[in-house]
Amino acid sequence: MFVIRLPNGNLLVPESAMSDGGQMMADAYVEIGPGDADYARFAASALTEEEAAEKRRQWQEGDEPLRRQFLDFLARGGHPGRGQGAGDGHGPS
Repeated sequence: MFVIRLPNGNLLVPESAMSDGGQMMADAYVEIGPGDADYARFAASALTEEEAAEKRRQWQEGDEPLRRQFLDFLARGGHPGRGQGAGDGHGPS
């Protein structure tokens, strides 16, 4: 997740919601303005909405070869969540 600079100058900052037990429940964005104590620190690395969209697009393009390799693995009888040798006596089950 990125820090995103909005057209009005505010920032969307990633924040995780945690359970009482300390487990992460969800990721979300919170909007902060220049009056926030952490604004300057977050603003230094903020991206515009367009820059964030471009980074996501580049990641998706970079993920495509891995996705094709995974689909080929499944087509050859692989099972997600198990190693290639799982259940055939040639690897951990």
